[in-house]
Amino acid sequence: MDRIINSLLEVDAYKFSMGQAIYHQFSDYKTTWTFECRNKDVFFTPDMVEEIRRQIKLYCELRFKDDELEYLNNITWIKGSYVDFLRIWSPRFEDFEINHSGECGLTIETRGTWLNTSMYEIPTLAIVNEVYFRMRYDYDTLFESFKERLDAKIEALINGTYTLGPFSEFGLRRRLSGEAQELAVKKLSDASKQYKESKFVGTSNVYLAKKYGVLPVGTMAHEWIMCVGQGNHKHNPAYSNWYALDAWVKEYGILNGTALTDAITTDCFLRDFKLTYATLFSGVRHDSGDPYEWGEKIIAHYRALGIDPLTKTLLFSDSLDFKRADALYRHFKGKAKVAFGIGTYIANDTDEEALNIVMKTTFCNGMDVAKLSDTEGKCMCKSKEYVEYLKRCINWRMEHEK
Repeated sequence: MDRIINSLLEVDAYKFSMGQAIYHQFSDYKTTWTFECRNKDVFFTPDMVEEIRRQIKLYCELRFKDDELEYLNNITWIKGSYVDFLRIWSPRFEDFEINHSGECGLTIETRGTWLNTSMYEIPTLAIVNEVYFRMRYDYDTLFESFKERLDAKIEALINGTYTLGPFSEFGLRRRLSGEAQELAVKKLSDASKQYKESKFVGTSNVYLAKKYGVLPVGTMAHEWIMCVGQGNHKHNPAYSNWYALDAWVKEYGILNGTALTDAITTDCFLRDFKLTYATLFSGVRHDSGDPYEWGEKIIAHYRALGIDPLTKTLLFSDSLDFKRADALYRHFKGKAKVAFGIGTYIANDTDEEALNIVMKTTFCNGMDVAKLSDTEGKCMCKSKEYVEYLKRCINWRMEHEK
């Protein structure tokens, strides 16, 4: 199989925004990441696992090229000191442990500095996806179905069947293949002037953003709140969002500001999203729970703070397709700015079911960490006791803090 990851830019944009803040503030943090396949009927054969291992070794041979570093250096919020660090950075295969065991036939863990292991998540998932679909199915047949569905999606935007407003492609981690994602970004971009009220903004894939001259989109992920808020032994984890928001503002000020709300539930997040942060951050991102309930709750919160919601962005990114995004856009239009990050539906929509795979931080500085989210099934942690402890901390805060 050809090399799957061809550039160290082939990663989601938020890995650089978090990476820069990690480099400047948390360079000594160490983390463990664990792969999980949520599909109950998926099995990775030993041959698949060996190809995944080979592809990860090939990824670890990559280095940043001068033109790639220059591209990063020209992004407003990226600092020269971080670009200089990336000039000498490279992935370490020694940080990976890959085995054919577990319920799905594949286990992957990475261990090392947060600076390193954070960067491995997205390429690893992209490799697992592409290996699986190329070795499990007739890839050419799948790709034909992908192209047909992609063309139908674009036609639906052109003829006004769906109206999305600003939207971006977020599918790198679960794409059918590099070929499929690139075709989607190219076609969505080429046709963008024909859309009625929809606007293709960019992609989370920095490599493709550079290649096609669109915006690299992304700010922070759950790992940021989990590690900053729960990785320090002195922190009360119920205040994870405050620590994470504070560190982000120290790094970026008013730049690069879309806050993720659901790492330890949105209700707890809003306790810390007071006037200063709500003013500094340009908007918030939805990734779990009922999107309508969430959006109305955020709008009410902005109004209670005296902030006009129409000056802020609600970015929806949870399991979206064009139909769901269209309905959300119509519901919230005129109430707030609305934008969408759409992943699997754009990058891996074929006649076969897409994989639901994740790779999450499970330890930071020797401590368990957990994401609770607003959907119970999205919780991921190796310790039930720690999850119960985290929930008790949050419940005590929600019930007793005035």
